[in-house]
Amino acid sequence: MDDCLVVGGGVIGLSLAYELSGRALQVHVVDQGLVGREASWAGAGILPPARVRPDIGPWDWLRARSHELYPDWSQALLDATGIDNGYRRCGGIYLARSRGEAAALAGLAAHFHQHQIAFQRLDPPQLAACEPALAPLMAAGELKAVYFAADEAQLRNPRHLRALATACRQRGVRFSEGVQVRGVRRNSDRLVAVDTDAGPLTAANFAITGGAWTARLLRMLKIPSGILPIRGQMVLFRCPVRPLRRIINEGARYLVARDDGLVLAGSSEEQAGFDKSTTPDVLNDLEQMARDLVPALRQAPIQQSWAGLRPGSIDGMPYIGRIGSLENAFVAAGHFRSGLHLAPATALVTSDLICRQPTEIDLTPFWPTRG
Repeated sequence: MDDCLVVGGGVIGLSLAYELSGRALQVHVVDQGLVGREASWAGAGILPPARVRPDIGPWDWLRARSHELYPDWSQALLDATGIDNGYRRCGGIYLARSRGEAAALAGLAAHFHQHQIAFQRLDPPQLAACEPALAPLMAAGELKAVYFAADEAQLRNPRHLRALATACRQRGVRFSEGVQVRGVRRNSDRLVAVDTDAGPLTAANFAITGGAWTARLLRMLKIPSGILPIRGQMVLFRCPVRPLRRIINEGARYLVARDDGLVLAGSSEEQAGFDKSTTPDVLNDLEQMARDLVPALRQAPIQQSWAGLRPGSIDGMPYIGRIGSLENAFVAAGHFRSGLHLAPATALVTSDLICRQPTEIDLTPFWPTRG
């Protein structure tokens, strides 16, 4: 019998399988589609700055611990699989083109400074040196405030997901793709099996990491949750050379340039159910934002566009913990826009729960029974 059946093969599920298999557990991952192909694949791979400190709360700890783990994880995955996930500490520019956005950035600066995270306000010469592509906007007086987060990083999420899946297979993790969960079997306070298209699957422990589809799985266990799909759309430009040194953040939107000249422009936040189609108005808005900010993108062709479904939650917090009274069933989902960023620390604490070990933080704020 497997030690753990992981239901859902996105970045949270793959990271959990990677961590558990590293602890010598036998793991089986089942996914209704292909592993690593939903929201985890569709994002831009931004890793915002964070720092571990003794007095931070559970949410900030997840961010900071993950940020701390990513360099080592990336190197370990490269060593094991030969796949470079594109982890780069490139830094991030945060800009405002209105007074309201400038006020919001001032609040973010106060938060970062409180947590001892470097976040420097830039004057025109400093911006020109840090990110020359934005210097024309500053010179034209279009930028009300600009900050630089030196510790912001990025990775290429499709490569990272491929590296995780490859490393898991090397460690003996089994994968069942294109398999839909249809029901569950329980005996008192234990989950016994999940019924699937491929028949019943048993394990000593079960972990639900179903992303935007997690609520459906929890309903089978009579557990309500506030997880819902939030659509995000993306535009991909192709440039002959990389036009940006840094990640560019403007409110909830961003530009991320890869080493090969690809530039991602995102993203939207839409309640559209499980509809993953793109819409002309949102794509046009993202295209206009990108071309307005970066002159080099004004002639760049659009190579592709797509949408993904992020697992949002009612209170903005992920669900991490044991499921109700079941002693061998756990959930890790609802990370919204931060699934990639929070995956290593989420895998760490969820593995501790599954292995009946103390967790590094109090998980009460993330407990699934909060509704």
